Amino acid sequence: MLDPINNSTEFILLGFPGTWHSQVSLVVVFALTYSLTVIGNASIIALVWMNSNLHTPMYFFLCNLSFLEIWYTTGVVPKAIGVMLGTSQTISFSLCILQLFFILSLGATECFLLSVMAYDRYLAICYPLRYSSLMSSSISARLALSSWLGGFLAISLLAFLTSRLTFCGPDVINHFPCDIDSCLALSCSDTWHVEMATFLVSIIVVVASCVVTLVSYIYIISSILRIQSSHGRKKAFSTCSAHLSVVTIWYGSTMFLFVKPSAQNSLDRNKLVNTFNTVVTPLLNPFIYTLRNKEVKQALGRAFQKK
Repeated sequence: MLDPINNSTEFILLGFPGTWHSQVSLVVVFALTYSLTVIGNASIIALVWMNSNLHTPMYFFLCNLSFLEIWYTTGVVPKAIGVMLGTSQTISFSLCILQLFFILSLGATECFLLSVMAYDRYLAICYPLRYSSLMSSSISARLALSSWLGGFLAISLLAFLTSRLTFCGPDVINHFPCDIDSCLALSCSDTWHVEMATFLVSIIVVVASCVVTLVSYIYIISSILRIQSSHGRKKAFSTCSAHLSVVTIWYGSTMFLFVKPSAQNSLDRNKLVNTFNTVVTPLLNPFIYTLRNKEVKQALGRAFQKK
């Protein structure tokens, strides 16, 4: 996959061009965001592991999501900081394809995980008496494993097709990571098959998983509205409000980036949305689940009381 016939052996990553002062400011923001993302998501995993009452499918999927977010942002931010500092602005073609494959695979896995989490909430709210049998630990493990395998397998074709493109120069990527749009913009060979494959994979991964999530929430909301007591409705909605917030943020930015028939959108605009998707969103998730989930807040309170 990484041995194309190519005139370009490495690329130069532009990052965010600007003054030295603005570069340093961005480095501080990226470094702080990255640190908080890793600490926040690792804390979610540790919190679930230490509290036996959180050993349920819902929190098992949340741990998978937090683990994914750590690696998703790790695949982007350290290299981006090097680019902005001017210490690591070049990247070999092989590493470029590897980074592209890694980031997109984790993104696809997140789509599948979020749809699985929505399905889990659908079973919990619509079939509460049968939930433990419908979503056992073995079934949840298989669903999580399928999400990871499906995400990486779905992107394998795109990474292979991108690795076969020819690049004749210029070799400057107007971004801080390698992404498909930037590679297509630089290629001097026919990119139609890569663009079409990207569009089809996006439809399968992003739109299909979004439809599963949307249908699940239609049934969830319908079931919640049929609950007689206001306390019951509030309690039912609180179990899925955090996930719904994460889903809205993730799918909104992801569809903008990938579900389009052509890659010839503004690369500068894509860069801003990609920054939100790969840097900001992984930071928001642990805070959303902590602030909007009663069980997580209670477990967090007990952890601080022990100290």
